[in-house]
Amino acid sequence: MMRKQSALPRRLRRIWLAHRGRIPLLAGVLAWASTAHGELRPLWELGVGMGVTSIPAYRGARGEVVYFLPLPYLVYRGRFLRSDRQGIRGVFYQNDRFQLNLSAYAGPPVQSGQIPARTGMPNLSPSFEIGPSLQYVLIDTPGTMLDLRWPLRAAFTLSFKPIGWVSTPNLNLTLPDYRGSGWMLGASIGPNFADSRYHAYFYDVAPAYVRPGRPAYAAGAGYSGSSVYLTVSRRFAHYWVGGFLRYDNLAGASFVNSPLVETQQYFAVGVGMSWIFATSSRLVESEEP
Repeated sequence: MMRKQSALPRRLRRIWLAHRGRIPLLAGVLAWASTAHGELRPLWELGVGMGVTSIPAYRGARGEVVYFLPLPYLVYRGRFLRSDRQGIRGVFYQNDRFQLNLSAYAGPPVQSGQIPARTGMPNLSPSFEIGPSLQYVLIDTPGTMLDLRWPLRAAFTLSFKPIGWVSTPNLNLTLPDYRGSGWMLGASIGPNFADSRYHAYFYDVAPAYVRPGRPAYAAGAGYSGSSVYLTVSRRFAHYWVGGFLRYDNLAGASFVNSPLVETQQYFAVGVGMSWIFATSSRLVESEEP
């Protein structure tokens, strides 16, 4: 029997971004969700809310920046375009184990005047990344999903200036209904990689910006550190709540000797709530855990 919209199943969407992805400014929790296999769900769901997150200005910066942001809730279960707990993506191909998606991520601007290590240097524009992502399901049961995700994205500023390539393979665990509580738990872990142009955008010091304690530096390509994400959320009848905790470790990263890297490990945290005010009358089969 199909459930009424007023008794919609719990849904959840994981963070950030991705992610690394994954924008850590709680856009990374844009559509965390949880459903059961094979059930009919609304084609789309819309909501709006507010979130707060505390993150470094960029990976390796000392201190945190607190953001209060609108938190949209968007779920779309189209044949190609989807927005769910894995984020906004296009599905090019899928079978029981493999899925090839189009993935995206956005990054915040960096105000150099707020960061002692970057004093006198240009601000960094907001950025976005887009590219394919391969997903392979390792375990898929009603209570547990474990998969490997391997995105490869091109990065640009908002003015469409290319700033390099990023790859963030990660092992992702999802517990859709932890011990029957209705809460969805998630965890992911994996290394990060990028080319020299991407690292240079954040960590290079040109000769014009050399000063005592900040020598010239040119970043190379390769390993960018590792990230661990923990997420928790729950979908109620008309609202959604969730949060994330991210830990980054930059030990061994190819840019770790940059004078702009002030710390090799840090945490980021965020919480949010959205009120879900509209759902589609059209129902489609959902394949999400």
